[in-house]
Amino acid sequence: MQVFATFDHCTYLELAISQMELEGIPKEKILAVSLNTTDDSMKLMDSIHHSDGVSLFDTGAALATAFAVIGVSIGFRLAWGPVYWGLIGACSGLLLGFLLNFFYYRVIKKKKLKPFSKKKETEVVIVIECHEDFYRRIQQVLLDNYAIAIGIVK
Repeated sequence: MQVFATFDHCTYLELAISQMELEGIPKEKILAVSLNTTDDSMKLMDSIHHSDGVSLFDTGAALATAFAVIGVSIGFRLAWGPVYWGLIGACSGLLLGFLLNFFYYRVIKKKKLKPFSKKKETEVVIVIECHEDFYRRIQQVLLDNYAIAIGIVK
């Protein structure tokens, strides 16, 4: 039987391992693996396979459409004509929308979340190989030492 448990990286982890050794589980039957944290920063462009839920393109596309229509309608009276002014309006709308979203997500959202976004310490997964008779004692040791989650494989 294998028992899996996750812990925050803290002294309770060491205490749990020591108590399991006192319960009769040899060191060779205990495996502790530290998990690396991932970078959750915002990506500028989403790919087809991964999206973080933030699109910097949608507001730009809407503003590009609106500015293109305005540029075409005003372009009939200007020197370069409606086609050029429509393209200039579309490009400026796209750029303005991208910059507005970029500023909003990078500056405003980060300032609101900054006091709460402490970098989380890494988590540790412990795998204990034992006989089924030891499961109740090991589970109690893990619970007493604040394990985040516990699972078993028979």
